[in-house]
Amino acid sequence: MESDEAAAASPQASGGTVTPAPKKRGRKPKIKDESQTPSMKESSSGKKTKQSVDEKYTQWKGLVPILYDWLANHNLVWPSLSCRWGPQLDQATYKNRQRLYLSEQTDGSVPNTLVIANCEVVKPRVAAAEHISQFNEEARSPFVKKYKTIIHPGEVNRIRELPQNSKIIATHTDSPDVLIWDVETQPNRHAVLGAASSRPDLILTGHQDNAEFALAMCPTEPFVLSGGKDKSVVLWSIQDHITTAGTDSKSSGSIIKQTGEGVDKSESPSVGPRGVYNGHDDTVEDVAFSPTSAQEFCSVGDDSCLILWDARTGTSPVTKVEKAHDADLHCVDWNPHDDNLILTGSADNTVRLYDRRNLTSNGVGTPIYKFEGHKAAVLCVQWCPDKSSVFGSSAEDGLLNIWDYDRVSKKSDRAAKSPAGLFFQHAGHRDKVVDFHWNAADPWTIVSVSDDCETTGGGGTLQVNR
Repeated sequence: MESDEAAAASPQASGGTVTPAPKKRGRKPKIKDESQTPSMKESSSGKKTKQSVDEKYTQWKGLVPILYDWLANHNLVWPSLSCRWGPQLDQATYKNRQRLYLSEQTDGSVPNTLVIANCEVVKPRVAAAEHISQFNEEARSPFVKKYKTIIHPGEVNRIRELPQNSKIIATHTDSPDVLIWDVETQPNRHAVLGAASSRPDLILTGHQDNAEFALAMCPTEPFVLSGGKDKSVVLWSIQDHITTAGTDSKSSGSIIKQTGEGVDKSESPSVGPRGVYNGHDDTVEDVAFSPTSAQEFCSVGDDSCLILWDARTGTSPVTKVEKAHDADLHCVDWNPHDDNLILTGSADNTVRLYDRRNLTSNGVGTPIYKFEGHKAAVLCVQWCPDKSSVFGSSAEDGLLNIWDYDRVSKKSDRAAKSPAGLFFQHAGHRDKVVDFHWNAADPWTIVSVSDDCETTGGGGTLQVNR
């Protein structure tokens, strides 16, 4: 990503009004129709639609060499609702190779899958501008190659990696359980109709209803946090199921504790919760751990509430902000550099920044700032690992916005043209950006995925940009 002047030229990629997301964020997926481009898609009235989207996208595409140090575009046959960086595998002179976790959300004609890919991340100032500008949005990127396929029992709504060993990941599907996978020891599968699902290495039980989106891994301990339709937040520790080898990032050891030879692996082991926390009045949509304590965490939900919890003080809320937004809350993230700052994103199209020192036990809380730069529901927020005041937000308007809170109070010539704090806008997606992830191993590099059913008739798009 480049300077403010370049970012100012970045057009928005949204076209027309986007219908607010339903309670279940998603819809029946469609396979990518290779023969149909957005400009040729016709509405029910027979007239060509999305032309304005195409025009804005074409304008953005022409500016790509100016806006980015590097950009990779990867066409997905099936949409992926989540994307996460895994461990860095090796470093070379001109590029690094790193694991990338994706999914394939299918229509049932083939199994849903968890995809482990290898991504070649080109180093800054290496990629030629001509190469960056000549990507084909209808093709697979040579920088992203599938390494392994795991047949997932149900669609993959959310993927999260264990910070202590990013070869271990947790997934959410349309069930009450959280599934734990050691992706290096899982066998590679061929996803064909009728194939049996892969067997998780561990199953976390405790929810009384489906838990679909709210999922987090603790940065300081092997703890897992989840929220669901049962309105509860559930905490687990997988400590007893992690071997000494499994905590070594260079090892391929299983996370399952082997109690002796002849261990029966016909069924996945399970573990119950360490705590169940009740305080929400509707579905819990997202959760996040404190960066400094495995006992402190927060949650947001469709009840418009932001709740802070402390496992040391019991299972009731420590602080509950009753009206954190004017609509359902979709996402939350806790600043890894400053444990007082918490971000929330909502169906009211805004991102809000809270300081927990300003929150009181009686539910009173005013955000430090309200960031207004999206035209549709915000689906994902995440703090940048490289600078404490920077964060990203993605939404159903097809935009991935990068903000800097430190710039909110600074006056500039661009103040009247763009929202305060917004200093870069990635407009390369043509449909809702359902997830993105900063790369902690490669500064200022972001992977993002969009669900393209509305614009291209099916499939999705993965992009990696710097």
